[in-house]
Formats: sequence, structure tokens, C-alpha cells
Amino acid sequence: MIQFEELRLSLLEYSEKLKHLGEALGIDKMNAEVSELEKQTEAEGFWNDVENSQKIQQRITKLRNKIKAYESLSGEYDDALVLIELADEAEDLDMLDECRESVDGFVQKLEAMTLSTLLSGEYDNSPAILTFHAGAGGTEAQDWNQMLVRMYQHWAEKHGFSVSMIDFLDGDEAGLKSAVLRIEGENAYGYLKGEMGVHRLVRISPFDASGRRHTSFASLEVMPEIDDTVEVEINPDDLKIDYYRSSGAGGQKVNKTSSAVRITHIPTGIVCACQVERSQHQNREVAMKMLRSKLIEIKEREHLDKIGDIKGEQREIAWGSQIRSYVFMPYTLAKDHRTGFEMGNIQAVMDGDIDGFINAYLKMESLKGNE
Repeated sequence: MIQFEELRLSLLEYSEKLKHLGEALGIDKMNAEVSELEKQTEAEGFWNDVENSQKIQQRITKLRNKIKAYESLSGEYDDALVLIELADEAEDLDMLDECRESVDGFVQKLEAMTLSTLLSGEYDNSPAILTFHAGAGGTEAQDWNQMLVRMYQHWAEKHGFSVSMIDFLDGDEAGLKSAVLRIEGENAYGYLKGEMGVHRLVRISPFDASGRRHTSFASLEVMPEIDDTVEVEINPDDLKIDYYRSSGAGGQKVNKTSSAVRITHIPTGIVCACQVERSQHQNREVAMKMLRSKLIEIKEREHLDKIGDIKGEQREIAWGSQIRSYVFMPYTLAKDHRTGFEMGNIQAVMDGDIDGFINAYLKMESLKGNE
């Protein structure tokens, strides 16, 4: 039947793309590396070096997951093709919608996996540290800031990533003045690095008794978490370390001791804080890791030779330019001003459905790189 034949031909057009994706991912090389690493695990004394054995096991797991994902995608392609051929033979038009859904599902996953191959930057696979700041506007901006935090939390959860709140400062009446999230998962920083900038909200304010429309702003800074293998010199004399009590909802949640830690890098004015760990030592460790990551990220972005070349004015870099608007009134629309990508279902966006924005940005950047 003509409907099934057209669908079959449209699916066959993706056969070469699927093959090229396997080559781009290096599936054959991955299988060879897994075999080599598994041989190492069988060597005598392998498990005596706990740190090394853990790294190798993690590498094996990571490679197997990538191989499994590609094989699963290839299986979906084959299944969709078989389904179309069976429906065509049976001349069963009732199966047409199911066939279309199977093709659409395969294409979406193929595009998403293809985009992941673009994430080959040095830190793309690192955990991402997201720092949120409410703009001017008091409670309205602080509430918007909290809405943004929730959006990225939901995005991370949808992808099976782990997400934790490292630090936060409650708003005066509602929302959050600032917050820091840590998101860990496959290519977390690679996906989220394009989200850095100013996010704009337009809505009827629930805090305005007159029901007027308000515009609010919040800034998002995104940086990779740099592991301890990257060396960076930070002069202890350049640090101001403050200890304070954690904020919270009250009752048992409030820490009665001054375990929260705030570290200020005096030459640049960069501030990193952590208050969610159980001990002062743990909070200090997390805050220092954030400071190291931020200094290295700025140093490399500005092509500087050393940390000492970072000037104080760099502390304003998080604000950048407005990248996206979220409009609740007089119509509903979320639009990215860099790529032009937009979505009318604003509630879905606020519930973490932002892959379209992320993918559009990655595609735009990949085209720039090919120019």
C-alpha cells in the first residue's frame, strides 16, 4: 500500500545516518577497549589497587552503556522496518499510526544520540555546576529564580541525572535570591553549557494585588566541575573563609553549629559557598572544588596563562546577555533569542521539557564550527 511504502522509504533514508553514527561513536573501538580492559581485570593482583580497579570498572560500565544504547537504537530501526513490512503485507491501515510512531521515535533518538557525538570538549562529560541569581525586582524576581531552579531539577530527573542543591539563599518573602545546583550525568556540562545567560519572565505577578504584568530577570552561570587531576595553584593568602549557620525551613532542619562555609577569592571577588553537607570540613571541600572549577573555567575561556591573570571584573561574567524569554501573558511562549527555537507549551517547559532548546543550540554551534 502506498502509505506504508512511503513510510518505509522515509525510514530507509536514515540507514546511512545510523551507520555513520556508529562510526562517529567508534563502536568497534569501544568493543575492542572493553575486551582489553576486561583482560586487565582478570590479571593477578588487579583488585589490590582499589583506586585503579574502580576507575577501570567505571570505564567498562561507561563504554558498555554507550554500546548498549547504540545497539538498542539499531534494534529500534530494525523493529520499525519489520512492523511497516508486516502491516503492508496485511494491508492493515489501522497499524499506520503505530508504524508512524515507531519511525518518529527512532528518528528522535537518532538525532539526540547524534547530537551527543558533538560533545567532545575537554569538560563536556563533567558534572555541571549551575549558579542562579535573581535580578532586580525583589520577590517577583526571587520567585522567578526559584522557578528556574525547579525547571533544571526536573530536566535532570527526566534524564536520570543526579541533582543536588549545594547552596541557597532564601528570598525575603518567597523564592530564592540565589542557588547552586550540581548535576551529574553523561555529558551533563556539555548539554547545559549553552544555558548560561539571562533568562527573562513575562507574566501577571501573583504578588501584585493590581494584577499587573511584570517582567523579571534571573541569571544562570554554568561551569564544569573540575576533578582533582587538574592542578591549579591558589594562594591561601588570597582566600577569605567565613563560617556561618545553614539556612533552612526551621526546626530540626536548621544546623545549630556554624558548619556552612563561604570562600571568597579576594583578587577576583569570586564567592563560592556550601551549606548542605553534614560537616564544616565537607562544606569547605565542596566550596573549594567549586572555586577551583570556576577559576580554571574562566582562565581557559579567557585564554589566560595562569589563574593570577584573572581580573576582578570577571566576577560579572555570569550575567552575560539575555538568551531566552518565557512569556505567560498575554500569550504563552518560550523563545530562545539565539537560535529562534520556541515552544508554546510553557508549562511543559517549566516542568523540564527544554531538550528542544538545548539541541537547537548544539546544532547551531556545530554549524558554526563547520564554517
